[in-house]
Amino acid sequence: MKGMKKIGVWIWGCLLGGMVAACGGRNGTHGEEPDFTGLNSLIQGWVDKGYYPGAAICVKQDTAVLFRKSYGAVSPDTPVYVASAGKWVAAAVVAAVVDRTELSWDDPVEKWLPEFKGDPKGVIPLRRLLSHTSGIRPYLPDPRVDNYNHLDSAVAEILPLDTVFTPGTRFEYGGLAMQVAGRMAELAAGKEFETLFQELLAGPLRMTRSHFTPVNTDGGHAPMLGGGLCTTLNDYIRFLKMIYHNGRFGNKEILKPETVQTMQADQVRNAVVAPGEYVEKALGQHHTGIYGLGEWRELVDETTGEAYQISSPGWAGAYPWINKRDSVYGFFIAHVQGGANKKDGFSSFYGSPVLSETVTKIVNQ
Repeated sequence: MKGMKKIGVWIWGCLLGGMVAACGGRNGTHGEEPDFTGLNSLIQGWVDKGYYPGAAICVKQDTAVLFRKSYGAVSPDTPVYVASAGKWVAAAVVAAVVDRTELSWDDPVEKWLPEFKGDPKGVIPLRRLLSHTSGIRPYLPDPRVDNYNHLDSAVAEILPLDTVFTPGTRFEYGGLAMQVAGRMAELAAGKEFETLFQELLAGPLRMTRSHFTPVNTDGGHAPMLGGGLCTTLNDYIRFLKMIYHNGRFGNKEILKPETVQTMQADQVRNAVVAPGEYVEKALGQHHTGIYGLGEWRELVDETTGEAYQISSPGWAGAYPWINKRDSVYGFFIAHVQGGANKKDGFSSFYGSPVLSETVTKIVNQ
């Protein structure tokens, strides 16, 4: 009987270990664990009010899982279209191509897309395409929607469009320019973007339920790079683990450390940032270095200018973030019911940073 009890305890421990491993580590740390009641109540309240039919969250500190929970209809392995939360991942795919080919952040569009020679868009460098400072309009003119599954078709429709401002002079958040960046990566690597994602990121990171194509045509999940990612909590948290560890995942180098740093650096530079942009409206921050390559620079050290909190929120509620000062990274996955802005003032986009703010307060108590 004693032997049977020991086996039973061992099996139960293995089951628990498997549940914890799905989020990428062991739950909690030695000593007193932080109290996440406030975070749990916040998310449960959103679900109870009907903003989301369900949600899931995982918060990690270094290698320890601090908090993880599923709500309603969403589990850690439920595929969800995460809209702009995919921009971070898409930019990382392009970055992986930069690491492995002759593609450079300062390459002009026309170097890889000769059809743009003689066009004002032809001289735009790759980095501006991923920092919303390119001058390419944010989206196709209404009623057209860029829901192409192949970037050569997307770029053919972008080619005749006029720029809306001189490259590098303004910040305007959107998704169309990223399609051009993705096409440059395709030509440099000789493969389609989805294949690049699967081979360079999804495969090594074991993001087995994630994809950019086929593009969802229900609305709000296009264009491909800027809004088309479908993923799960467990998949995306592995991506964040890699970024948190400066491009490494286990014993594999997915991105070079200097490439991760370039993505997190201020890529807006001298471009004019209009009042009321995301970091001001959502976090009350007033710095102008608000964006890197595919990611928001939410919180910035005033002395060094280094971003210590970065993110990539989606309009429908998905919110990944990394806070270097707290040694924390996390992902909240959900998809709002109806529009992003509710009558009571809640916004699934601008309301997301309350999650990271709450976690920071908890881990620093």
